[in-house]
Amino acid sequence: MGVPDALQRLWTPHRLTYIQGENKPTGENSDGCPFCHLLGDARSDEESLIVARDELVFAVLNLYPYNPGHLMVLPYRHVADYTELTPGETVAVAEFTQRAMRVIRSVSAPHGFNIGLNQGPVAGAGIAAHLHQHIVPRWGGDSNFMPVIGHTRVLPQLLGDTRELLSEAWQRVE
Repeated sequence: MGVPDALQRLWTPHRLTYIQGENKPTGENSDGCPFCHLLGDARSDEESLIVARDELVFAVLNLYPYNPGHLMVLPYRHVADYTELTPGETVAVAEFTQRAMRVIRSVSAPHGFNIGLNQGPVAGAGIAAHLHQHIVPRWGGDSNFMPVIGHTRVLPQLLGDTRELLSEAWQRVE
């Protein structure tokens, strides 16, 4: 309904759960943590979008990615702050991040990456209670008018397809 205009509409109803804060933990403990739930439920890695696992960390696709292949590397242990990681976890996060970059490069040849940790809600952490490092592949021109003017991200690939490509490449790429 409404008055017709020249604008086209891209419906992204899956983002409403993120905007409304659904599934975000309410406290610092692991009870309401969606990352801890990924590890504790009966779903397969494929259903949980977990791409790879190691002894101390795992890589999972972001449910609300900025670009195809947007991964997060997390310690299994529910810890909020980078300074709380053990030396082994610190190394594991770094090494898994490096491997994630190599895997993403082998699958989709990005021109660059944004890599980072957002510490605390004021710094942009959507789920501040469980440390997670973002690995976001970037291509020249991937930020166009859509996110700037339309506040909409256009992704050309389904999360399940992205997970399959990256998980298969993880087995091949060191």
